[in-house]
Amino acid sequence: MYREYFGLKETPFSISPDPHYFYISEGHREALAHLLYGINIDGGFVLLTGEVGTGKTTVCRCLLEQIPENCHIAFILNPKLSSVELLAAICDEFQVSYSRSSRNIKDLVDRLNRFLFKIHEKGGRAILIIEEAQNLTVDVLEQVRLLTNLETNQRKLLQIIMLGQPELKELLSRPELRQLNQRITARYHLGPLAKNEISDYVNHRLSVAGLTRGELFPQPMIKELFRLTGGVPRLINIICDRALLGTYTQGKERIDKRTLLHSAMEVSGKQAGKGRLKRVYLGILGIVLLNVLVGGGVLYYRNKSIPDPKTSSNITLPQADRPGKENTSTVGSTRAQETGFISTRDKAYETLFHAWQARYDAMSNSPPDKQAQAAGLHWFEGKADLNILRKLNKPVVLRFIEATGKEYYIALTRLNGNIATYTQDGELKTGDIRELTQRWSGDYALLSRLPTMGGDMTPSRNSKDDAPRTSKFAKTVTEKLKAFQLAAGLKPGGGVDPNVVITTHGNDPVLLDPAGGS
Repeated sequence: MYREYFGLKETPFSISPDPHYFYISEGHREALAHLLYGINIDGGFVLLTGEVGTGKTTVCRCLLEQIPENCHIAFILNPKLSSVELLAAICDEFQVSYSRSSRNIKDLVDRLNRFLFKIHEKGGRAILIIEEAQNLTVDVLEQVRLLTNLETNQRKLLQIIMLGQPELKELLSRPELRQLNQRITARYHLGPLAKNEISDYVNHRLSVAGLTRGELFPQPMIKELFRLTGGVPRLINIICDRALLGTYTQGKERIDKRTLLHSAMEVSGKQAGKGRLKRVYLGILGIVLLNVLVGGGVLYYRNKSIPDPKTSSNITLPQADRPGKENTSTVGSTRAQETGFISTRDKAYETLFHAWQARYDAMSNSPPDKQAQAAGLHWFEGKADLNILRKLNKPVVLRFIEATGKEYYIALTRLNGNIATYTQDGELKTGDIRELTQRWSGDYALLSRLPTMGGDMTPSRNSKDDAPRTSKFAKTVTEKLKAFQLAAGLKPGGGVDPNVVITTHGNDPVLLDPAGGS
């Protein structure tokens, strides 16, 4: 999305382990050297550990690029398996056939043994790579050790590389696994990048992605990036990617501290203070939405409830995250209270309330309109189209319907041209609003904080001159309303179409017609 804007050919901070983006830090160089040494001495086990996101998988992918073509590789990505399941998974990776109806350890090991001997006779090699190996049980680890007994007089037939988090080292230090621990011929623990490596890392990835213009991350931002991530490459990638997106949506040329901090906040899921949230959402809240009374054509606001701006009846957005449940806000909140299940609708409501620095309690029996009222806000629901969303320019909850009939909800928090920023199930995303609205049902919900105005907006009679008494604002709105009614062929003062919504630009009220007029 931001690549063309910054002149990039590829996405520079993808978290996929692409060897072309591999930055050879001192730690990664050492890790790769240990892996190469381990597989070249025909040993049993090679061990690489490191914290989450430090680049273990990327190092392993770079290792594979340096392995001869006659090597057969088996990857086990999910090691939470029993001994039989693990052996079967290894057979599947090596394309070794076996009876699936009567598989057992002996049969699987025998078939693997025959396969490995054939590979050896042809001058080939077999390598087993187990990721997230800290999740292996003691029994399964012992079975993995027994696989290294498959050997000739000169060499082991199977080379095993285990990648895992630091817990793997603790697991292997247990007395019952001492035999396996003694067979590890090369081991290395990979740490985060050093402070002086962050700049080279960031610029290396940008260069590989095709950046030819000046620096996007000034040196002060590099220092801040180290403080935020501790040098963990995955965190650097995620925050930098989010910062580039944020900078693009703001139309800026370089990443600044505010954008970087906000990106880190989004990635971590932590909430900033009220002051920062106020600044972040200042450009999102937009113009204030007022309501038009249905029936009399008289605007009022003085400690009274505001009717729905789109229809004379209160349209409740359906709650259909689970089939067979009633679809009212109260029922949804009750179910959340009883089961602890938070629907996509409730999560979207949480984001909407959060944008107004208010709190929505999904576990409460109180419906959203009551919670909004308690927070000094007004709740609106109805139907609209993309044109109305652009005019409203406010955070809004939208209901979507998939082809299967399943419903889900998002909170649209920013619309910059066709670039939509929204949250779904609490996860921040971006996308083309035109593509999003293809699945949109047209139902929306939003909040508004009405301005405080002096005087009563309800017309009354003065005892002296028997003339209407209204506030300046009410008078202006009334005049606009009458002019709009005349233009629309309606009788002035005789009520308005419930699908007409009022917004304000500064102090000048503007009538918006969902059909596209104003």
